[in-house]
Amino acid sequence: MPERSYKPVVVPQKTLDRYKKVPVATVWGTVHTILGVPLPYMEGVKAYTPGRRLAARARTLRFLPPRPDLDAQVKVGEDSPEYRAMARCGRGDVLVADIMGKKLSAIAGDVKLLQLKMSGADGLVTDGAIRDLGVIQDEDYGFIVYAGGRTPYGGRPWADPAEENVDIQCGGALVRPGDVIVGDDDGCVVVPSWFAEECIERVEET
Repeated sequence: MPERSYKPVVVPQKTLDRYKKVPVATVWGTVHTILGVPLPYMEGVKAYTPGRRLAARARTLRFLPPRPDLDAQVKVGEDSPEYRAMARCGRGDVLVADIMGKKLSAIAGDVKLLQLKMSGADGLVTDGAIRDLGVIQDEDYGFIVYAGGRTPYGGRPWADPAEENVDIQCGGALVRPGDVIVGDDDGCVVVPSWFAEECIERVEET
């Protein structure tokens, strides 16, 4: 087999659609066995819209503990990291948020997540909590949600949005911008973008 290139690629929608027809467990087995990735599965990240399959390109958002100097740097209204991250999302994309596994800390509520709905994103994945899930469902935001828990809280005192479009972790798995996030009711697995075509061929064959 020719040597793989690790250069990130844009995974097309037709490839993402193929992932929606296969089980996450087989995808995990392929990434783990063929690439030797120890932890491609997001531990503790559960399906909050059960019965729906996710296969989308990751758009990343990283949270950090609050501090006044960080606040002054990143709290810039519509140009803040969370709004920039959501603005990057469209069809075939999922917002993936690293909130350091803080199970009571929400990345956003229904008001901010309206931006994600308007962008047409496929979903939201976080190792933190989801807030206002009932509103999101009742008002038919239409996207798939995976999270570490539910909460009435905001992000503080645990975390504030700090960076977007950077390498993050989510549930202990490395997520790089453009990676494919594959999810079903078992949870989510991360497939490197440069491995996505080879991976789905192997999974379908299995």
